[in-house]
Amino acid sequence: MTETRQRIVLAARPQGEPKPTDFRLEETEIPAAGPGEVLVRVIWQSLDPYMRGRMDGGKSYANPVEIGETMEAGCVGEVLESNDPSIAKGDFVVGRLGWQTHAVVPAQELQKIDPAIAPISTAVGVLGMPGLTAYVGLLDHGRPKEGETLVVSAATGAVGSVVGQLGKIYGLRVVGVAGGAEKCAYAIDELGFDACIDHRSAENAKDLRTKLSEACPDGVDIYFENVGGKTLQAVLPMMNVHGRIPICGMISWYSGGSAGDAPEPDLFAKAWRTILVNRLSLRGFIIFDHYDRYPAFAKEVSGYIRDGKISYRESISEGLASAPEAFIGLLRGRNFGKQLVRVSDDPTRSG
Repeated sequence: MTETRQRIVLAARPQGEPKPTDFRLEETEIPAAGPGEVLVRVIWQSLDPYMRGRMDGGKSYANPVEIGETMEAGCVGEVLESNDPSIAKGDFVVGRLGWQTHAVVPAQELQKIDPAIAPISTAVGVLGMPGLTAYVGLLDHGRPKEGETLVVSAATGAVGSVVGQLGKIYGLRVVGVAGGAEKCAYAIDELGFDACIDHRSAENAKDLRTKLSEACPDGVDIYFENVGGKTLQAVLPMMNVHGRIPICGMISWYSGGSAGDAPEPDLFAKAWRTILVNRLSLRGFIIFDHYDRYPAFAKEVSGYIRDGKISYRESISEGLASAPEAFIGLLRGRNFGKQLVRVSDDPTRSG
């Protein structure tokens, strides 16, 4: 065990897009585990778009990270010490361990994972929070019916890629929206999407709508919303009567957006009328409210992975110090699949 713990704290609240100087790497003593607590060596750290909202000081569904506090994250790690009989030294666990090399947490806040079922990194990816988000968003809030058309934004990301593959399993026509020709080809060739539109090739929402219309000749029944911006503006007029829009995120607006993603001046009025006339159902959801669905999700999706019906991809950044740049890249769409930071050696896998 190393002599010290490294952690990355929030150094400043971002003004627009986060910068490397908004983070600070600190070195401290490794904390000791108290009664009922566990000391964990972090192996895999998850990076997710929602973390941008936690960097702001405003009211939200969860408390913000305060200046000087460790950035929060879901992580997978190995237990070094345990003062609770439910978890043993050497167990692999998943929990909210943060951007750091070592963490002490109550045993009750950790979940043991079995490396024999799947690579342990999937516990913060396809078999973790992103996968559960996809599952609940599509099934519970999208309410898919065989033969319908599903459009998925951020189609090759950790959530969108699972949404699209589940859509195909449930008999939907699936059209993705992603950034770049390589990602679009991956969505079609590897994930099985029926079509995928490169939003970077569209100058504005109207141009993107034209491209989407060709891929969705029967309109759109379900739009899984991950990004907002011009993709939302393009899809909304294409929604069929009684269409459903699960609202998972709005990544293009988290840091203020760009000119191409700025809402049209009268977008709100147009959107409100479209929602009324087409009797649309929009549902914002936060996955923390739906962890009761985890057992059903884990049983179903792990089976799809085992049977080759769902595949996944990981973008791996090496070392804790790389986390800020990797996170900034995630918000810019540079990741391909689930964005992870390999904080330390994973003894269960090679490469």
